[in-house]
Amino acid sequence: MSLVFETQRLILKPILESELNTLHSIFINPYVRKYLCDDKIWSLQQVEEMLIESQRLFDEKRFGLWFLETKDEKEIIGFVGLWYFFGEEQPQLAYALLPEATKKGYATEAATRILKYCFNELGYQYLLASCDQPNLESRKVAERIGMREVEERIVNGNPTLFFRVDKF
Repeated sequence: MSLVFETQRLILKPILESELNTLHSIFINPYVRKYLCDDKIWSLQQVEEMLIESQRLFDEKRFGLWFLETKDEKEIIGFVGLWYFFGEEQPQLAYALLPEATKKGYATEAATRILKYCFNELGYQYLLASCDQPNLESRKVAERIGMREVEERIVNGNPTLFFRVDKF
């Protein structure tokens, strides 16, 4: 089974080790790191460790981090994935876009495709996502794909919202 997915405007491809520098450039982008990395600049080594873990997860569990590539321009505009956060037993949906790709529906399109994959291929009964409370864009994406806010917690000193959608 291929882990490359297509949507109307995007190709979702598992991120390869050879694409480390591209992934690092996304993580250090000020717009992306504001909420995703608590505004810290991640080292190349930190991103490499994440990429190695993503590849292990793909090998063992058929999920990890996918680059979002536009079909028309063949540009990498961000990523989407399933990742373990906060000691949850099931991975959460995660997504990040470069600022020039926001407000065009790409995150919703990619998240919808991963949601379908979770329910139809991985057999999940629900999916969680979380974001910093002030991150309105991420909240809107979660709501657009049918998630509802179920909890607010303080995580690393930040108010964090948790969303859930159940298989229908």
